[in-house]
Amino acid sequence: MRAKHNEIGTKPEEESYLHNSTFGKLDVMVKEENVYNEEPMHIQNDNIRCKEELEIKEEPLDFTGENFHSHQIVHTGNKPYHCSHCAKVFSSNTNLIYHKKIHTGEKPYQCTQCNKGFRSNSNLISHQRTHTGEKPYQCSQCDKAFSRNNHLTIHQRIHTGEKPYQCSQCDKAFTANSTLINHQRTHTGEKPYQCSQCDKAYSQIGHLIKHQRMHTGEKP
Repeated sequence: MRAKHNEIGTKPEEESYLHNSTFGKLDVMVKEENVYNEEPMHIQNDNIRCKEELEIKEEPLDFTGENFHSHQIVHTGNKPYHCSHCAKVFSSNTNLIYHKKIHTGEKPYQCTQCNKGFRSNSNLISHQRTHTGEKPYQCSQCDKAFSRNNHLTIHQRIHTGEKPYQCSQCDKAFTANSTLINHQRTHTGEKPYQCSQCDKAYSQIGHLIKHQRMHTGEKP
């Protein structure tokens, strides 16, 4: 029997992408009558938010049903876009363009409250909340609120116990990818954070900042 398409026209082989999506301010819950779906989808004004983006970007984009599936190709592992300045490769041209700004130093998005510049408008928006004190992302399990959506996502794992980032060298797992990266340096010995005043180097930027206070005399 030929498989049916669901209500928003996605193909059966694309269903796994839908289960990796999450949605903000949910008003409507639609149960798709499809043998390939076991869980309901949440849709508001046809906008879909990609779960994978929540930790990658401070302000993840919302997608329509049509372009959401085009976006999900980003998460298949295919990376056809090569940086001409280094060996890094990317799954989308948008990510490549963003990365190249690291090499060019381009920061076209300027904060009007201070002299900081940013490579993307989403990073500028998140930064501006340090001036306003705005914390629009509220945890539904406790009274904590956050200025960045990805910080809320990581925090919520305290309640769920989820630790999706597993070290390949030992049995430790972590709630955030950044914490895993820091941990992995205990295995590799990598110390990428170099003091500009002396020859000391550190595996974590927090340790470097603490060390630099010895040179500046700053007291936290």
